[in-house]
Amino acid sequence: MQSFHEKLRCSWQKSGSLLCVGIDPDLERLPRGLAAAKKPFLDFGRAIVEATAPYVCAFKPQAAHFAAVGKENELAELIAFAKAHFPDIPVILDAKRGDVGSTARLYAREAFERYNADAVTVSPYLGKDSLEPYFAFRERGIVVLCRTSNPGSNWLQNRSEDGQPTYLRVAEKVREWDTAEQCMLVTGATYPDELAKVRAVVGSLPLLVPGIGAQGGSIQQVLKSGLDSDGVGLVISSSRAIIFADSGPEYANAAASAAHLAMQEINKYR
Repeated sequence: MQSFHEKLRCSWQKSGSLLCVGIDPDLERLPRGLAAAKKPFLDFGRAIVEATAPYVCAFKPQAAHFAAVGKENELAELIAFAKAHFPDIPVILDAKRGDVGSTARLYAREAFERYNADAVTVSPYLGKDSLEPYFAFRERGIVVLCRTSNPGSNWLQNRSEDGQPTYLRVAEKVREWDTAEQCMLVTGATYPDELAKVRAVVGSLPLLVPGIGAQGGSIQQVLKSGLDSDGVGLVISSSRAIIFADSGPEYANAAASAAHLAMQEINKYR
């Protein structure tokens, strides 16, 4: 049985890329004419997946963008499409779940049974017992929020106890819990110094890095701070700058070009 880390390593090697495309469809920003389709999010998502697959190491559909408008079935169909046509590219469900008991078990089943995602984003702030149901799916990934890219996170994630900020305590604990190569940490591109500190704590543990593009994170700084000793270890996510590169009929080709450029920009500094 292949672990989630092994799947990531295979994807990095095969694709030659550290880029992850986030799939965050928005009815108001879909290409002209697509909003009237029977399954607009599925049609849009499939076109993006097909167009950008040569340039990515992962896909990251955002669950709320589908669920808020009743498109959960289209999300399930999109993930099934991606896994059927590009089985070597992991699909990370961006859901940021956090709960305990039966609710946590159902969230884990939702991610890994209903949607069949390879990994899901979760919050660690209810403790390890909130993550145990995800660990039970031994071949799936658990992507834990650590040092996120939004400015409002500082009050909690940078709060120090005994001189150590919360985000580093989270990093230490997740590395300790990761006994089956399942865990990743979310560490934003907007805080490269903190990213370097996380890398120093977790060794080769993979890091999901949002915050480039629209949020202003520097690719060069991310690579300097976050690459592991093998020159990989990062899944660098970009969404809007790629999927909404064009709103016309050539939107898929525009997304492919944007993804290709992003991959080249990342590889330039590796």
